Amino acid sequence: MTTTSTTIPPATSAVRSTAVPVCTLFGMPARTSAPLNVVDLFAGCGGFTQGFHSYEPTPGEPSPFRTVAAVEFDPAAAATYAANFGESTVFPGDIKKWDPTPHSGTVDVILGGPPCQGFSGLGKEDPKDPRNQLWREYVRVVSALEPKIFVIENVDRFFKSAEYKALQRSKQHGLLRKYNLSQGILNAADFGVPQARRRAIVIATHRDLPQLELPKPTHAKSLKKDQEATLFETPGKQWETIDRIFARTTSMELGPLPDRTAEFFGQGFPGVFETSELHIRRNPTALSLARYDAISPGGNRNDLRGKSAEIDGELVYLSTKSWDRHVKGSGDVMGRLRLGAPSVTIRTEFFKPEKGRYLHPSANRPITHYEAASLQGFHDRFKWCGTKVEIARQIGNAVPVGLSSALAKHIHNHLIREAVYR
Repeated sequence: MTTTSTTIPPATSAVRSTAVPVCTLFGMPARTSAPLNVVDLFAGCGGFTQGFHSYEPTPGEPSPFRTVAAVEFDPAAAATYAANFGESTVFPGDIKKWDPTPHSGTVDVILGGPPCQGFSGLGKEDPKDPRNQLWREYVRVVSALEPKIFVIENVDRFFKSAEYKALQRSKQHGLLRKYNLSQGILNAADFGVPQARRRAIVIATHRDLPQLELPKPTHAKSLKKDQEATLFETPGKQWETIDRIFARTTSMELGPLPDRTAEFFGQGFPGVFETSELHIRRNPTALSLARYDAISPGGNRNDLRGKSAEIDGELVYLSTKSWDRHVKGSGDVMGRLRLGAPSVTIRTEFFKPEKGRYLHPSANRPITHYEAASLQGFHDRFKWCGTKVEIARQIGNAVPVGLSSALAKHIHNHLIREAVYR
């Protein structure tokens, strides 16, 4: 097997502002035509960063946001981040070991989604899970850098966790007492993402600025209903559906992941791959293929009940005792994505139909990494590093690019409106 090794030079998009504050309003320095500096914590592959960098105040105008630092513990995810935003931008290690003080006084916005697996609805909540304590590191960095605004993104159960209660106490009496918090559940589909993904969002504004509330939806499932309720930030649009993405992949050939390697942080990784190269062919078993074939458009595991197929000369039952027994269980298991609607939440094991509604709308196969990344909003030339499983984890854990871009617009407009940035 022949592989190639390349070192990717740092991207030029991650630059530090050299602007000098020209005045002070609401106790915060105002700037003229300088980048708004961003730090991305628990950055993953860079969904948050990509959304902020892709935001254009007017069509064709460069984003006002520039990422000056990022922190990511997972090596493959850090390599993906480095491939897109510059190796010098990201600290590939434990956030507890990262010193933010070189950026003191220069950071406008901090982003982050502390690891959520410890209190995800997919597993039993464990308050002692060390991953649930990492939000404290987020607070430490905020306290050290004192940005104008910081944003926390997490699973919706975050608001019911002990960690969120501790965060509120920190706001009242601790390290975050200088900030006013707005929080709520946002659905990515309400902001133009072709995916129904409910996330807990906290937007915190420095007390020297007027408080920023959560953004209003720009899209809706029922346009007439939401227009009547005047919920829109701008004239509303209907939810984006999966149709456009799957129409595009109909003519794309499935293939293997290319065989190449790249070096980041002195370590080799599979990659670099562009999103368009992730339309990866899988090799399902004969039983899996028979199951896929028996599931109707929009159907799920319930379509398999009572059905058998001949496999290698034997009649094999397509359902399982567990699926037959749990009539009221999840309707997404072995489900086909529905045309005319957004997808379900893209998780880290989207390539396993037994984990959710991850079958292609019509073809007898699971969705590909390319399709999952597209549903998360990553463009065709976004770069990826890692094995197939590692890249799937990066895709599923990412903040949807469209939701991130909507937050970038909301924050930028607020800072302009309050004359902190102009």
